[in-house]
Amino acid sequence: MVTVLKPGVTEEQIENLCNWFSTRGLDVHISRGHYQTIIGLIGDTKKIDTELLESLEIVEAVKTISEPFKNANRKFHPDDTVIDINGVKIGGGNFALIAGPCSVESEEQIIEVAEKVKAAGADILRGGAFKPRTSPYDFQGLKDEGIKLLLKAKQVTGLPIITEIMNANHLSLFDDVDIIQVGARNMQNFDLLKELGHTKKPILLKRGLANNLKEFLMSAEYIMAGGNENIILCERGIRTFETYTRNTLDISAVPMLHELSHLPVVVDPSHSGGMSRLVKPLSLSAAAAGADGLMIEVHNDPKNALCDGAQSLTPEQFKDVADKVRKVYEVSR
Repeated sequence: MVTVLKPGVTEEQIENLCNWFSTRGLDVHISRGHYQTIIGLIGDTKKIDTELLESLEIVEAVKTISEPFKNANRKFHPDDTVIDINGVKIGGGNFALIAGPCSVESEEQIIEVAEKVKAAGADILRGGAFKPRTSPYDFQGLKDEGIKLLLKAKQVTGLPIITEIMNANHLSLFDDVDIIQVGARNMQNFDLLKELGHTKKPILLKRGLANNLKEFLMSAEYIMAGGNENIILCERGIRTFETYTRNTLDISAVPMLHELSHLPVVVDPSHSGGMSRLVKPLSLSAAAAGADGLMIEVHNDPKNALCDGAQSLTPEQFKDVADKVRKVYEVSR
């Protein structure tokens, strides 16, 4: 349930109303927009006399929310959420490019890639330290040493960094990481999501391989229910019957998620197609569909990459994509 307040309501009136809700065992979520203030109610709203609430002088309307995701719902928060990472903004008309290698392999590699993607227009550096792999014999990442190398690259370039977490027990290693990524395989690792809800750090949540949008938003809700509202949704392709591509990019998820939720939405074209030649067209499609950013794999030597070289761009290819994508985004707004 949401309570829409009339313009000009004072802070004291809002506080009094919120206290009244609290006495009835409800949690409140206040969203202050440009023109209206909305109070979202979480809990058993049957305790509220809707007619009485609507009759209050400061209340303009009372609306029910049928979807199970409350905090992530646009009805709770009509204005776009903007995530600010050290001055880099995502959402609300702000477009960000996240780029870097699938895996951090060495200090020389990650610093070279970081310098080149920054020069090509990247806003945030990505790099895998802990790598979930289908085969136990594949490269699993440098783990905590990989995070240290990412931090060195950040020191050299000034780029904020993002890397994936696989286990809540590793959370202390991510203290200096700017954005924590939750991979597709962990989208419904609810214990991990709950732990991330207790942090204030931005979380990039990837859609699971076979999850629908409702399940995706419910995973975001797990984090937000813990108090962390700094969520970025990432569409990275889903598993379908198609075999020519690694995954199938659900481009319709971008406008649909924007309709359902106030959270920013980025697209990962690298994992979607699984081939470097598909990254550019998928990136342009995502920008045209209104994505708030892209997450692209870039490697200085893709043929010899320890992970996902086939879908990685060279820095020169990334610059070409970055230049064209920003133009498409501006035109499509």
